Amino acid sequence: MHRRHFLKSAGVAAGGVLLAGPLTRPAYAASPWDQVPAILARIVPPAFPDRTFDITAYGAVGDNTTDCTPAFAKAIAACNAAGGGTVLVPSGTYRTGKIHLLSDVNLHVDAGATVRFRSDAGSYLPTVFTRWQGIECYNYSPFIYAYGRTNVAITGPGTIDGNAAAGPWFGFDDKRGPDWDRLQQMAVDGVPVDQRRFGDGHYLKPNMIQLYNCSNILIEDVHLRNPAMWTIHPVLSRNVTVRNVTVYSRGAMVDGCDPESCADVLIEGCSFDTGDDGTVVKSGRDVDGRRVGVPSENIVIRNNAYYGRWGAITVGSEMSGGVRNVFAQDNRILSGSSYRSFYAVYIKTNNRRGGVVDGIHVRNLTGGPCDRGGLFVDMNYSLTGPGYGPVADPVVRNITVDGLAVDDSPFAIKLSGSSVSHIANVTISNSTFTSIDTPAPQISNADGVVLSNVRINGTLYGGGPKAVRYEAEDAAISQGAVAANHAGYSGTGFVDTVNVAGSHVEWTVSAASAGTATLLLRYANGATSGRPMDIAVNGTVVAAGKAFPGTGSWDAWASATVTAQLRAGTNTVRATATTAEGCPNLDCLDVTGP
Repeated sequence: MHRRHFLKSAGVAAGGVLLAGPLTRPAYAASPWDQVPAILARIVPPAFPDRTFDITAYGAVGDNTTDCTPAFAKAIAACNAAGGGTVLVPSGTYRTGKIHLLSDVNLHVDAGATVRFRSDAGSYLPTVFTRWQGIECYNYSPFIYAYGRTNVAITGPGTIDGNAAAGPWFGFDDKRGPDWDRLQQMAVDGVPVDQRRFGDGHYLKPNMIQLYNCSNILIEDVHLRNPAMWTIHPVLSRNVTVRNVTVYSRGAMVDGCDPESCADVLIEGCSFDTGDDGTVVKSGRDVDGRRVGVPSENIVIRNNAYYGRWGAITVGSEMSGGVRNVFAQDNRILSGSSYRSFYAVYIKTNNRRGGVVDGIHVRNLTGGPCDRGGLFVDMNYSLTGPGYGPVADPVVRNITVDGLAVDDSPFAIKLSGSSVSHIANVTISNSTFTSIDTPAPQISNADGVVLSNVRINGTLYGGGPKAVRYEAEDAAISQGAVAANHAGYSGTGFVDTVNVAGSHVEWTVSAASAGTATLLLRYANGATSGRPMDIAVNGTVVAAGKAFPGTGSWDAWASATVTAQLRAGTNTVRATATTAEGCPNLDCLDVTGP
């Protein structure tokens, strides 16, 4: 007889929480996710003429010594003058100062090539018009910069190395206080932007890639390492694709990708091993952000891997121009880095930001651990001080989270609204939190909060059908064995199959009636490649080649879900390896409904 673990149910009565009841909503489409196909249809990467401009033809030498700054400038100018094409960085290591892109230029870093930036601050002068932490000013040039350009790309598969630790930049972190205070006060006082001059003799470090007021942007395949500040920073730009990019950063203020006041943005297939937030949506800070007044909107974030630090899916804290219609789906939080994520979903602001955050939608975000919390909406954020200028209470509303699965975190859900401006309309559904230190949801100054089928340490919040757990060690196993040599499993062990195609695990599942069920498979995959499986119900494949990507280590557990029809009575659910890598380690199957 197969062991079944029925997860206990409990209700939440305090803190403005509704347990799976009806809720009046704004006039969305049938689902806010119905907007995504139209957003994606507008995001079209630029195409470039079939012309190549090799930087070595303009004097570049890949010896990691020669200053290639002039060669990059000449090759980019020639490409632009010819009507566009590809500026090729061939194999070798090319030392350079600032790179300024022009329209119709694809900067392509070939396999075996590294662009390594110079470590002297003077290589990033004269100053350029930029945004620094959400406030407009003139400052050091970003390492790669474009302003007002159309059709710009940075593609791989080579490496772009900011080389920041070799320069003065991280020393700026201890000295920037007076400059940062002065810039914020300038914004409050209405000092014209062309008089907000920093750069030489000041301590506001530059971004790695900033594409300002550009349209039709593609950043694809490249390996980005060692930025001084935010790594990928499109500002006031439209039609932006960031795809299959690997980001590695260490230090302070070294976010992965920060679309700011941008529209129609796709971030997909990337890996973020960062010293700060992974993907973080921004729109300007305080008075200056409201003066510019351009929101970030229509942003899709999907199929990315997050290794830490701080938030994986993040909004703010610079959000004064507004943020709306952000859709994040099928993302993973992994271990295996020297850093770990702090939060899975992190929305942060305070009472001087102003602006409106409206429509943040997250589904199928899985993994852990998260060292500080799972879902955190914080309207009282003040890590770097509350900011300058008058109080202008922000608005945060219409957040949906579905299929969030976080393992190992201090808390599951925390909504910390302002006493003056409550968080409004948050729905959390079909989500599972395990190994949570403080399991009860922490909710203050939040209205219209709905929990539906949310399980924290096995306790059900918000109604919905009970999950029935079937342990893998009790299933029928083909070409594998029960093991217990990796931590974090439920029950008495997990199944480790032989690394062959066709190995499988089959559960026998009971249903009280026929209907639709959600099948959640908990697994670990410490390999670098995915281990896809066919999921079959009663002998019929319902999910062919279902992805079970790497989790970072064999001690890191994640989950994947499949929807299927069950018949009344006994059913079989079989997971079968489709590659020679075999199945991932399988811990259990949770069946919800019918």
